[in-house]
Order: sequence, then C-alpha cells, then structure tokens
Amino acid sequence: MTPAESHGRPPHGADAPRGGRPVVLFDLDDTLMAHREAVAAGIVLHLRERGYPADEGAMVEARELWHELEERHYHAYLAGELTFEEQRRARAAEFALAHGDALDGDAAGAWFARYFERYRESWALHDDVMPAFEALESALPGVRFGIITNGEADFQLAKLVRLGLEVGHPGRIEHLVASGAEGVTKPDHRIFEVAVARFAADGGVTRAAYVGDRLRTDAIGAVEAGLVGVWLNRSGERPAEPEATDAAAAGVLEIRTLAELAPLLAGRMVVE
Repeated sequence: MTPAESHGRPPHGADAPRGGRPVVLFDLDDTLMAHREAVAAGIVLHLRERGYPADEGAMVEARELWHELEERHYHAYLAGELTFEEQRRARAAEFALAHGDALDGDAAGAWFARYFERYRESWALHDDVMPAFEALESALPGVRFGIITNGEADFQLAKLVRLGLEVGHPGRIEHLVASGAEGVTKPDHRIFEVAVARFAADGGVTRAAYVGDRLRTDAIGAVEAGLVGVWLNRSGERPAEPEATDAAAAGVLEIRTLAELAPLLAGRMVVE
C-alpha cells in the first residue's frame, strides 16, 4: 500500500522507521480472544443452571445450536435488521424454546444477561497472543498495534480491559475501531481505511497488515483495502469457493497460529 504521510506526534523509539512505523491490526473474537471456547463454556454452565438436559450428547447439541444462532442473529444485527439487544433476545428465545422453555422479550433479555455472566467468566486470550506481540515487537522495530472489530465499541473494549489489553497509553493496543461506532462493517474497505487513517494521523504508517480468523470478512477484506491480509486458520479448514480462488488472487497469507505471524511479516513490513 502507499505509505501514508506522517503527521501529528513523531514516532517513538530510536529504531522506528523515519516517516512512520509499521502497523499490525487484529480482529478480536477468535483471533486474540478465545471467543468460541468462552461461548461453549458459558452455554454449558447456563444449560445446567437452567435445568435443561445436560448429558454429554445434549451439551454437544446445545453448543452447536448456540453457535448457529449466534452466527445468524449477530449477522442480522450487523446487517441492521436487529438492534444489539434484539439479537441477544432473539438468540436466547430461540435456544430456550428448543429446550421447551418459552420466553417473552423481557424474560429472554434476563436469560441472556445470566448467560452472559457465565460467558464473561470464561474470557481468555489464546495462548499464542502475548508471545506473538513480543515477537512482532522484536521483528518489526517500532510496530504499533490496533483492533478492528465488528461489534459495539463499549462491549469490545470491556473484553480488552478484562484480557489485559488496554487501549491507549500506556496500553499495547493504540486504537480500537468498532463497526458499531463507525457505521460500517468488515469486509467493507472503509472500516480498514478508518483504522489506517487514525494511525497515520498519530505518527505515520509505513506498512499495515490485518490478521483475522475469517477469510472473506478479515483477510480478503483487508487486501481489498490495501493492507497485507493474513488469515488465521487455527482449525486448518479448507475454504469453499469462491473464497479460495478470491484469496489466492488477492495474495492472502495464511497461518495456523500467531507464532507464525512475526516471521511471515518481517520481510514484508520493513521499509528500507
């Protein structure tokens, strides 16, 4: 991508590149935070608390159903079809009804609030996150970090604080860009451009990369916005068409763990 002009405060660090610094941006859920694991743990705890069937087979089915509902209703929220609270209540009502528990709107809201307490108790970073930050700081002198997430800013910020990734000085994460605040969602190129512009206005950008667990939403979207796009494919799944062809044409980079990230970016992000 074309390096942004440096303006605002000068870059910090004696080894930072002149005229700007490299920027590595991350998705949050299932990239840095072990979201799916937290969801699975939270819904099983809530299942038992509500007195729903909780044998091993029932728990497997419950986790699968909850994941399917999360995908469907959360994407309805991202598309503007439901508010943030409405998608939560819709998810809770449909899951509860599948277990013979009919809930009205307020009861569904209370159901979700209790589940959320269990989910929040299970928040954790993936084990490879902090070593990856340290490796990037060594491989890319002066590197800066940020988050681009499809979600509500306050909700995602609360996750970062609990996970020890505070945003702003003196935290490691300099900027959080959330779709709920920007009015545009990944993979729209504009949300990536907003993030890069914030770093450009605050010290300059030499190169920018984006790392996420969704091939189209994160990696292909980032490349189309002019960033280095990295797909974090923790499960080793093979993408369906047309995503596989689009990713290859775009030059998306693929990793299985964040431990691979610093060596991958070291030769691509340094500006001589």
